[in-house]
Amino acid sequence: MLAWWWIGVIALAVLCCAIGFAAWFLSRHQRQSLAQSQATFRRRREWLEADFVTQASGSGKPHGLRWVDCDFEDPVAFARDRRTGRFRALVGVTIRFEAIEGGGMEDVEAIDNLKAATVVFRLDGPNWEAEGRAFFNLSPAETIEHYNNELETVE
Repeated sequence: MLAWWWIGVIALAVLCCAIGFAAWFLSRHQRQSLAQSQATFRRRREWLEADFVTQASGSGKPHGLRWVDCDFEDPVAFARDRRTGRFRALVGVTIRFEAIEGGGMEDVEAIDNLKAATVVFRLDGPNWEAEGRAFFNLSPAETIEHYNNELETVE
């Protein structure tokens, strides 16, 4: 009877070690994956920014306005999509629009004001992609906080 007790204790210890190792391994893999994803984003950033501007300016939004300029800030906030587990990169931008003649916005004085927004890029498999939309009046941190049911900050 005493032998069975020792076998149970040893089996429990082995199981705990295996679970601990699996947790450590997954945590290490996720940290490496984030670091690798961040490095890939930094290498591709200029192309991603250009792709965003092309998509956003061609979207026809906001209605009656033409995208004139989009200045990207240097800092990047990384987040994880809670549903898919995939990474997102959020970058603050300052956008300038001008009214399109005949678009109904010519008389709006606020058109000349610079607009602050956040642009979101998503990691799809090994490649980063521009989503082509901006979240106006929110910084990257505020965007993550506002959409905290969908996004979580990663370090």
